[in-house]
Amino acid sequence: MKITFIRHGYTPGNLEHRYIGRTDEQLSAYGIEEIRKRIYPEADCVISSPMKRCIETSEIIYPCIEPIIAEDFRECDFGDFEGRNYSELNGDTDYQQWIDSGGEMPFPHGESMHDFRERCCNTFINEISRIPGNSSVSMIVHGGTVMSVLSRFCIPESSYFDYQVKNGCGFLTEWNGKKIKILSEII
Repeated sequence: MKITFIRHGYTPGNLEHRYIGRTDEQLSAYGIEEIRKRIYPEADCVISSPMKRCIETSEIIYPCIEPIIAEDFRECDFGDFEGRNYSELNGDTDYQQWIDSGGEMPFPHGESMHDFRERCCNTFINEISRIPGNSSVSMIVHGGTVMSVLSRFCIPESSYFDYQVKNGCGFLTEWNGKKIKILSEII
């Protein structure tokens, strides 16, 4: 099965380098323009996060395909960091502790990275198991979702941060039922 992982287009918060998780932002004009510039693989099926930015990205890339909405592909809950950027958090004790943990401790009043990664990987398995094996699927999701799934299932193995992807970009992959192999990048 061919699976294309695509991170949604830029939102206003992305352009300001803010932690945008549960905030349901729409794409920015720049984000829409950037999506329209790229060429994406064709798909038989589209699976999307329920967030507006993902659904809008899906509608631009695949206007004739109604996306399957996977509720648990929503972005991480950044808790007290939501809507803020590095410069606004600079000097915040909780933020410094989170940075010092390598991003592994839970976001204050938010989700832990462990729980987020598990949620994304479980959702991937649940959703992909419903799709016929000879299909081509595009998943319009969040950067952290792409990173979570690929760091768990990709061969050769690599770390979470090795799969960072810019807005509107992604990976064309092949799924053999157990592991993912990256075929090419969408840049």
